[in-house]
Amino acid sequence: MAVTASAGVRPSSSGPPPAPSRPTRSWRPSFSARRAAASLWRPAALVIVLLAGWWAVTAAELVAPYILPSPIDTWHTAQQNAAYLAQNTWVTTWETVVGFVIAAVVGELVAVIMVYSASLEKTVYPLILFAQVIPKIAIAPLFVVWLGFGPSPKILVAVLMAFFPIVISGLAGLRSVDPEILELSSTMGASRLKTFMKIRFPASLPQLMSGLKVAATLAVTGAVVGEFVGANEGLGYVILQANGNVDTAMLFAALIIMSVLGIVLFAIIEIAEKLLIPWHSSRRTAGSATTGA
Repeated sequence: MAVTASAGVRPSSSGPPPAPSRPTRSWRPSFSARRAAASLWRPAALVIVLLAGWWAVTAAELVAPYILPSPIDTWHTAQQNAAYLAQNTWVTTWETVVGFVIAAVVGELVAVIMVYSASLEKTVYPLILFAQVIPKIAIAPLFVVWLGFGPSPKILVAVLMAFFPIVISGLAGLRSVDPEILELSSTMGASRLKTFMKIRFPASLPQLMSGLKVAATLAVTGAVVGEFVGANEGLGYVILQANGNVDTAMLFAALIIMSVLGIVLFAIIEIAEKLLIPWHSSRRTAGSATTGA
């Protein structure tokens, strides 16, 4: 007490001490906008250059209009047939998304089964390779004969196109776990299910996401290839009709929409990857590289 009095320090009053203030994270939208601009200006510049080259070639009449339409003609055709293109785009989008989801679920399930069963892997893996080598355009008519003219053949072709990269990336990701970590979890009494949910599956997400991004674009191609055979709607049907009528402006409009659809699906998975695995080195490297640029 004497020391307290001599130092002039008053004893603390009754009651708990005030909680230390937590540092608040300041949200800086400028950094996000700058990073988005830094990552988008190069593709945007490339698109502008391609459009300028396309317009220059058509304006100079180096190629006949029925072979290569001008960007303005393509835009006018898309505007005049906006409802027609929107309806067929929705059909292709629905077939693509359903086929992609089925391929993702079944592909990851097959990868998990092959990781835990070596004998089954030796049996199933050659069949997967065999199915991948077969040209999908060659077996699409068989799917129409078996399943009819509905959306089922198109979805099945989309599944087959997207299935292989998902299985391969999922299998590689599940095998990338350090065996010592698996052995440690086993000695700690973790079950196979808990080891899979807590260790194997999270560790496989980086490679699985890479396979999903590839599979998303292939699913669009698969749906359109399925529409080439026995379809009366969808972007594949639009492309066939435009090709038969020598309407290259409509053909290019459908091809551009098809490409945009694949880019949108790719971007959605890219965003999901940033949300699910922000801890991965690829995300940190991309962020630092963008900031440095």
